[in-house]
Amino acid sequence: MKYLLLVYIDQELLDAVPAEEFDAQMRHCIGQADALQAQGTLLGFNRLEAPAQARTVRTREGRTSVFDGPFAETKEMLAGYNLIEADSLEQAVELARQFPWTRYGSMEVRPVADMDAERVRVGA
Repeated sequence: MKYLLLVYIDQELLDAVPAEEFDAQMRHCIGQADALQAQGTLLGFNRLEAPAQARTVRTREGRTSVFDGPFAETKEMLAGYNLIEADSLEQAVELARQFPWTRYGSMEVRPVADMDAERVRVGA
């Protein structure tokens, strides 16, 4: 089953990390990602640009509004994701635990819905 590991970062905590330490953690993370991709566990991953570059689009009652940055009022920002293949939610959580970013925020582990099954269900 596929799981999405959503990386949320508290920017204040991350800003307190010395540049050399951040770079070392990023190298470790990229190396770990490469190894997981080679074994077929990691299907895709990306780091997101800063929230200041984002736009939130919302449509209500036929009216569309576009807001600068993320709309959610939260201390932690969505910073990236990892799409993985795992046998269980527990295995997916264990993989998330191995990434260093949980020290500076959190990782949400969420099962990915089977869109082929959804396509069949709705007749698309």
